[in-house]
Amino acid sequence: MLNGSTDSLANDQGLSATRTRQQLYPFPEGWFFVASREELQRKSLLRKTWLGEQIVVWTDGKGGVCVAEAFCPHLGSDLGPQAGGKVRDGCLVCPFHGYEFDISGQCVATPWAPAPRQAKLKLFHTCEILGMIFAWHGIDNCPPQWSLPEAPESGPEWDCMEILSVRFAGHPQETTENSVDLGHLRYVHGYDNINRTAQVRVDGARFESCWEFTRPQVIAGKTLFSYDVSAVANIYGLGYSFIEVHERSIGLKSRFWVLATPINGKVMEMTLVNRLQKMTNPNRFIIGMRFLPVSWRTRLMNKIIIYSQRHDVMQDVVVWSRKVYEPNPALCRSDGEIGKFRHYCKQFYPDFSSDSDK
Repeated sequence: MLNGSTDSLANDQGLSATRTRQQLYPFPEGWFFVASREELQRKSLLRKTWLGEQIVVWTDGKGGVCVAEAFCPHLGSDLGPQAGGKVRDGCLVCPFHGYEFDISGQCVATPWAPAPRQAKLKLFHTCEILGMIFAWHGIDNCPPQWSLPEAPESGPEWDCMEILSVRFAGHPQETTENSVDLGHLRYVHGYDNINRTAQVRVDGARFESCWEFTRPQVIAGKTLFSYDVSAVANIYGLGYSFIEVHERSIGLKSRFWVLATPINGKVMEMTLVNRLQKMTNPNRFIIGMRFLPVSWRTRLMNKIIIYSQRHDVMQDVVVWSRKVYEPNPALCRSDGEIGKFRHYCKQFYPDFSSDSDK
């Protein structure tokens, strides 16, 4: 189950900044998060701005999901719920003339005449990982060029998934660059003992980064304990980062997703998803959790972790929402593999350098 909330800083953090330097292409190619299945089942029909596209999302009630352009091919009506669009018997019903579309995008019925065969919605390819729904954004509408990984093995030892989202002025390349920017972990977030545990690896659309660190957990101004963490990040494109985290002092394992989605070329949404292995036998005492049942203990720790992650992201948002893209950075040896990461990123843009004048 995905439970979540959304914070928006788009109005007061970054949109008023003057950006006069070269900018990154706003909508890279790749798979980007659309919605959780839980949200979709709860609301039935969603309408969103996603990578500059106006889209609707619905399910047929049998497991199938459709992500489509939000306008009817008949006479252009908005199909979103705000305009009166609705889902009936698994089909999307246009509020203007009652045309019905199944999840293949095909019009299958109208109120007073046979469905015109040429009436079909523009669709986006979709995939789903553990209740997280993604759609493919292809430059010049090209089909998927690579796939997201299979869902990690799951079982009763893993607790439910916690989700939080925040919107701000930014670009997914610059947020994902944090995976190699180890210097900022110490300076911005107060991490310590930061070390690479393996060389950065690139395999097509996959980028792997591994590191370890320690950091204090501070709540209400008090240090409760110190994390001793190893992390392996697998990044697929600029919208999907999956980090396997092992907290060694407690013996805690978690899975963390960072899903970066451009909205309109200025604002992006970052969705954080965390899943924790059940804490049946922690390696050491955890303040305030000794007498809690395993499920409560795990759920509480999961909430502590995701709000800690949100705290780190909000520290970064202060920088991300106000910075300009520097195409020729003056790097030093402690900066990490930023150059290698930027070379990897070029494959997700149109057929010219991401450093070109856009």
